[in-house]
Amino acid sequence: MKFMKLGSKPDTFQDQGKGVRYVSSELASDVTIIIGEVKFYLHKFPLLSKSNRLQRLVSKANEEDSGEMQLVDFPGGPKAFEICAKFCYGMTVTLNPYNVVAARCAAEYLEMTEDADRGNLIFKIEVFLNSSVFRSWKDSIIVLQTTKSLLPWSEDLKVVGRCIDSIASKTSMDPSTITWSYTYNRKVAVSDRITEVGVKFPVNLESVPKDWWAEDICELEIDLYKRVMIAVKAKGRMDGNVIGEALRTYAMRWLPDSIEALVSEAHSRRNKSLLETIICLLPSDKGVTCSCGFLLKLLKVAILVGADDSSREDLIRSISLKLDEASVNDLLIPSRSPQTTVYDVELVKCLVDRFMARERSRDKNISAKSTNDFVLGHGSWLKVGKLVDGYLTEIARDPNVSLSSFIELLQSVPDSARPIHDALYGAIDIYLQEHSSLTKAEKKHLCGLMDVRKLTMDASMHAAQNERLPLRTVVQVLFFEQIRAAAGVQALNNRNSNALDSTRKTEEYWQKTLPEKHNVSKPSSVMKVKDENPQKNMKLVKKGSKNRSSGAQLLPSRSRRIFDKLFVVGKVSGNVENRSSETSGSSHSPTSMIIKGEIKSSGSSSRNRRHSIS
Repeated sequence: MKFMKLGSKPDTFQDQGKGVRYVSSELASDVTIIIGEVKFYLHKFPLLSKSNRLQRLVSKANEEDSGEMQLVDFPGGPKAFEICAKFCYGMTVTLNPYNVVAARCAAEYLEMTEDADRGNLIFKIEVFLNSSVFRSWKDSIIVLQTTKSLLPWSEDLKVVGRCIDSIASKTSMDPSTITWSYTYNRKVAVSDRITEVGVKFPVNLESVPKDWWAEDICELEIDLYKRVMIAVKAKGRMDGNVIGEALRTYAMRWLPDSIEALVSEAHSRRNKSLLETIICLLPSDKGVTCSCGFLLKLLKVAILVGADDSSREDLIRSISLKLDEASVNDLLIPSRSPQTTVYDVELVKCLVDRFMARERSRDKNISAKSTNDFVLGHGSWLKVGKLVDGYLTEIARDPNVSLSSFIELLQSVPDSARPIHDALYGAIDIYLQEHSSLTKAEKKHLCGLMDVRKLTMDASMHAAQNERLPLRTVVQVLFFEQIRAAAGVQALNNRNSNALDSTRKTEEYWQKTLPEKHNVSKPSSVMKVKDENPQKNMKLVKKGSKNRSSGAQLLPSRSRRIFDKLFVVGKVSGNVENRSSETSGSSHSPTSMIIKGEIKSSGSSSRNRRHSIS
């Protein structure tokens, strides 16, 4: 908080009983000034040297031979006059945001201008206001609050306007340049850490939020708050969402929570004025306004306090723009006389109708008929459909809700907004339970609005056993469940048939591709090797035959035939390309060993022939 000290002499003002103030001095007082119920016994010379008005009043009092002067309607009262009197005496006086406006108005009343004395009180106060107070965020708010009791002086001296302009200018500044303190209870605590030496300092400091100013100006009364918000919006630099958040913060600060406090005679008029002011300050664009839940709360208050029709209409228009963001609890608006229902069903019906009309008109390429068959991907329609079904579930418990009102609200959203009818079925079931006096025709008509084909398995099972439903509806549920089950079995059979066809086609392909028999002639050297090692070859042949037979037995008959044909091809490729390894030959087939022996035998025979020739 900024302050300014004036004068250097000690303060010698003292009390003498109730309502009497005097200056302790060797000189006797020669003038008495009455401010309200307080008498000041002072001296003419220091006062007349600073105040033009006191000069005229003292001159007039001397002519009338009167030593008393009464200053009527003195701004700021006795405290403000004492500040001016101390300044005239040269005593120490401290100016701060709480008393500077009163001192400024009192100095203006006493005409303490530069004409009376150079460096007079008005000049010094103006320097303090412009150089300190209006440059401080919180001091500007404090000064603006004090101007309320000093009207019209504070308004005529443009103190109110300068305070508002100072506040609005600071709210429009870049948040990254904010260096002064502000109130923000929603701010997340700054994370701290402890260093090795035990010094604690903040890390990861958060940036200043855009709505840093919202809570501080909540201390202003509604008329001053309105002027500040108008000035903030006039700057054109503030995002509409921030303005909406500021209005929400102010409403939460001043509007009472209980219905009794809202409608009480002592506060009803004030609450009504406050609400209508907030509504007129709301941004009108859908993308830059408050949340739909907050707007619906304002609508509840508007109904309770009896706000004018224009304010209610503005709220309804704003809510209908973004009804898809609301929740069921937000729509539970109490009804007023002469309505007999617990909640205002007609109001919700109006909101839904306006929302749907706006959504239909927004897309000019879709006709009314095709709109009813709109694609399910329309997110806002789906949200409103779910919202209406939830609201129907709540009002279905009210015995005073008529069937016509229930059906009208049910039909206010198109069928495309309800891809699943489970919630609608639940609402209808509750309504039938609470309204047992319905005729069979009425029950049939109500249940006919529900599409049993859009019920899930659980809902269908419940509906099939529900005695409150008409027999026709139960039969429809059972019929479509049977169709659904048959379709599931057919789909399973189709998948199995496709799998068998795929296997059959694969086998036919291999049968066409591979030859039936492969006649491979063995070289004589192979037989020679086998004759030279009959025992070894017999063991290998038996081992390979065993492995082959055991592996084939593990395969199905069709797959076994394919395996045999692949095995024959493997023998041919091994005989031609000589790529079989010793390990594979010993563990899979005796043929690979025979081929290996053939290669070795041929090589050794060639070397022997060359040696004999040489």
